[in-house]
Amino acid sequence: MQLVAASKMKSFQKLAVSSREYAFDLLSILQNNISEDFSGTYSETRETGKTLFVLYTSDKGLCGPLNNKITQSLLNSEKWKSTPMNSRLLITIGKKSEQFALNNKIPTAKAYKGIPEKITDYDSIKIINGIIEYWTSREVKEVVLIAPHYKNSFTFYPILKTFLPLSPESIKSTIGPTDSNEKVTKQKISNSYMIFTPSREVVGANLELQVIQASFIQAFLELKAAEYSSRMIAMQNATDAADKITVELKKQYNKARQQNITQEIAELIGASLAINE
Repeated sequence: MQLVAASKMKSFQKLAVSSREYAFDLLSILQNNISEDFSGTYSETRETGKTLFVLYTSDKGLCGPLNNKITQSLLNSEKWKSTPMNSRLLITIGKKSEQFALNNKIPTAKAYKGIPEKITDYDSIKIINGIIEYWTSREVKEVVLIAPHYKNSFTFYPILKTFLPLSPESIKSTIGPTDSNEKVTKQKISNSYMIFTPSREVVGANLELQVIQASFIQAFLELKAAEYSSRMIAMQNATDAADKITVELKKQYNKARQQNITQEIAELIGASLAINE
């Protein structure tokens, strides 16, 4: 399991990093060329409505403290604590987050599990539509995604990402803190020379949807990278613990065996002396 987890971790690590850059570029295009004075459906700032929390965990266990860290980060976050109970909505993605909500008696609006590892656009769109329908119906004013941020093979931590509304400030929140993105500074350019077909509004709306979908897939890939990284470490720790137990049991066995041999030798010597006498 450790070798399998290490192999899958490497593939998901590459996909997570590349998708992170892709999502960042999409957000930059939206900010530089569309969002100068464009206000689409998904970038609207609202004052009223509920806050939708999307809790992202794995379907399987044996991956160390990953799922527990994610769920506890939701409960300990200021956003969750400051939001009244009647103003919360929770959507769970992953079997472990669904079990967490059931165990803590937290009502869920929807629960998704069994997401294929080779996720396709069609698979993601079905889940994304289930999330954004709360936004399009104006039931919620904000959508917050709780998912792990993958930094390297040994470092990952849960963060709260602003999924909706889209805004220039949500770029770092959506992509997460990365060293490469912190060093990138892109100058805002004028879009007066741009020709939009069929219209600027249609292009902007579709680009916003692509940003949302890219952010969702990027979060899924980072979850998988963190999951297999955590599972690799957990299986390594389990192997080391098993080896340690084996060594200790071998010492106890040898000690008991030596005691039996010593006792048998003592009995033979005692019997031999008794016969001679």
